[in-house]
Amino acid sequence: MKKELLSIYAHYREEQAAAYAQGKAEGTDVRKYATAEAYGKVMSDLLSLRSAGNVGKGAPKSRDPQVVGLNLGAKTPQAVIKDCLDVTDWKVVNRKTGAELPSPKGALKRHINDVKLEKWGKKWLVVSDEAKATACDSAASS
Repeated sequence: MKKELLSIYAHYREEQAAAYAQGKAEGTDVRKYATAEAYGKVMSDLLSLRSAGNVGKGAPKSRDPQVVGLNLGAKTPQAVIKDCLDVTDWKVVNRKTGAELPSPKGALKRHINDVKLEKWGKKWLVVSDEAKATACDSAASS
């Protein structure tokens, strides 16, 4: 079960990065792994990127994602994955020039992400993907 959840999360993350790289979700399978809530966040991010003439380059790297919560007895079964997301090689670049935009001041390159999934029918889907303002290195105490 945990292996299946981690696989779905990995596919979601791959498809999200692919959508950001082309500046649109069409042609990716991000919708296949996300509920309307998570997909809506991706679409909102894409709109922001497109509006500014930017795209994503590279991809985030998951560092030791783990299923930290699992409730199969709920009306809608739920799971939580905690991940150290490394965004060092995930850049925002200008679509036309390829120039890399600077990261926001104080932005963490490796931070904790909490990802919630729910089982809808026979499929597990990402419901939310929340970046925490906590560096991975200090997460051992949380």
